Amino acid sequence: MSTNNANTAANATTVHGSVAQGYEGVREEFAAFVAGEENDPGAQLAAYKDGRLVVDLWAGDVSGDSLTGVFSTTKGAAHLVVALLVQDGTLELDRKVADYWPEFAAEGKGALTLRELLAHRSGVIGADDGFTPEELADDRVIAERLAGQRPFWQPGVGHGYHALVIGALTGEVVRRVTGRSIQEIYEERVRAPYDLDFFLGLPESERARYRDVLPMLPTPEQRAELTANASGRYSRRSIAFNTSADPSFDLTAFVNSDVSLAKSPASVGGAGNARGIAGMYAATIGGFNGRGPLLKPDTVAEFSRIHSTGTDLVVNAPGTFALGFEAVSVAFPALDANAFGHSGAAGSLAFGDVRSGLAYGYTRRRYAYPGGAAPENARLSKAVYEAAIA
Repeated sequence: MSTNNANTAANATTVHGSVAQGYEGVREEFAAFVAGEENDPGAQLAAYKDGRLVVDLWAGDVSGDSLTGVFSTTKGAAHLVVALLVQDGTLELDRKVADYWPEFAAEGKGALTLRELLAHRSGVIGADDGFTPEELADDRVIAERLAGQRPFWQPGVGHGYHALVIGALTGEVVRRVTGRSIQEIYEERVRAPYDLDFFLGLPESERARYRDVLPMLPTPEQRAELTANASGRYSRRSIAFNTSADPSFDLTAFVNSDVSLAKSPASVGGAGNARGIAGMYAATIGGFNGRGPLLKPDTVAEFSRIHSTGTDLVVNAPGTFALGFEAVSVAFPALDANAFGHSGAAGSLAFGDVRSGLAYGYTRRRYAYPGGAAPENARLSKAVYEAAIA
């Protein structure tokens, strides 16, 4: 890889790192994005092609080794564990959740299958009276409370984003069958053997590398738009994002909190860097760090296939889900149609694509407007993908 630095004109932020031959256009896109940012994004971009690091860039108040909260990008790690257990034959997608977890059958949820749960179709998006931050940090507590929760629509009919609870629900299925948590299995089968800088449960030995996610700094126009789009306190959206809780819930503060970093709830609690989240998908789809792929092609095909599409009943907008993962090309049509991964609220995005052999990871420390995968991912992922298939 060739080392390149670029001083940006707008905010004097330096782009650090390197790109392989043929990926120079990615560096240019990254530098142009950084130059156009009024506030330091603290961004990292990494990509692997057939297991080889071809893009490794960072800018702002982070290093390439810095770790930060990746919010819902965590869901990709959680559901990689589920995919491994399905591949092993330990879990069956078309068995009822209640077969594994009998208490879940309460309030008319008994017929829901694991496949439907993974596709965000359970209707159990949160609790009527919300969760405290301490409760949300503990997947076991979430699962215990939601076992008896009435669903917010008929289970299996329609879908909606289970933003803060999907990892606890699928995690309870995993625990009932294996006696172990998603976090424990991820550490044993994924993170440690592939030596990934992406943690579900940040060790004290790594805390010095963690950089707090910084809150969004919207313009007055953006703030007005966010206010106009805010939901009522007891709407499905408010239930799903826990803003119905009293006192009010701050997701950014939660992700940075000691309790969240330590317990790493499987929906939103992961901490990593761009190399780490990209590396997980490199390990998933192909050989990486001297080891073979985690998933077989038919498992990847099943878990990356779209299972839910149409109006999302939580956010009241078009939404698409595969099994535990997002079908990334729906939001980023320049990518291969089979790309799968997950984005995170502050702007992170990670995905893998078997046909191109590409694994992509992006993080940013400053929360991006309006939330979810940061807008710059569109041009950055396109530049990486086009270089990968050239």
